[in-house]
Amino acid sequence: MKTPQKIQQQSIVNENPWQALRRYTDARIAQGRAGVSVPTEALLAFQMDHASARDAVHLALQVEPLVEQLQTAGYETLRLHSQAADRSEYLQRPDLGRRLSSASANTLQTYRQQHPQACSVALVIADGLSSMAVQQHAVAMADAVLGRLKNRGLSVAPVTLVTQGRVAVGDEIGERLGAELLILLVGERPGLSSPDSLGIYYTYQPRVGLTDAQRNCISNVRPAGMSITMATDKLIWLIDESMRLKCSGVTLKDQSVSAAKVNTHKNFLLP
Repeated sequence: MKTPQKIQQQSIVNENPWQALRRYTDARIAQGRAGVSVPTEALLAFQMDHASARDAVHLALQVEPLVEQLQTAGYETLRLHSQAADRSEYLQRPDLGRRLSSASANTLQTYRQQHPQACSVALVIADGLSSMAVQQHAVAMADAVLGRLKNRGLSVAPVTLVTQGRVAVGDEIGERLGAELLILLVGERPGLSSPDSLGIYYTYQPRVGLTDAQRNCISNVRPAGMSITMATDKLIWLIDESMRLKCSGVTLKDQSVSAAKVNTHKNFLLP
């Protein structure tokens, strides 16, 4: 009796000829199709990434481990809270995340009364829209930056950790501490391929009421994006130039060495 020939199974997924390009990006390109739909594997991957992005937004920041790590590294800390009572209110009322609660404002007032001399630098860590990014990268980033600032003879206020905080809350903290320079580390709005992206906002002479035009931003600090070393180099360059020019924001252009290396291609939009 003859053995029946094995029937070769043919994949029902139509491959995309651009598939080789996927090695260069996390973007959802060249996923192929199954009939008129995306393949099951691609759909499940999308659902997983979407769930990770949602978790990054909704998970509460675990402040105690961050405080312990910072204090172990030798940094004094202050714990603060915005006017947003909880995560739900924070997401629905962005304005409340931009200002400190009355209790936190009193905490800073008490600190200034005990330490009347103004500091050069205030470093703020806020959970923002990705507690995951802050939990994973903020302490290492803060340590790298503060380590470099020590060599410049700049006095540093206690590292402040703000829950339910947005970018502008740093301006109030910097103003209340009398800081000349503000560095704010915040969890960025998570994308489907980057739930752990940390943002850095730098402001010269922070005060309540400033706009984004008066801040410099370094974005996508994470292992799959910009490294902590490169982000620190960029920030230190901005700080040095800011102190020389007495400004920050749109009037302070990033012309650091690292920026020049990134922009080696000819782009008519770049100088």
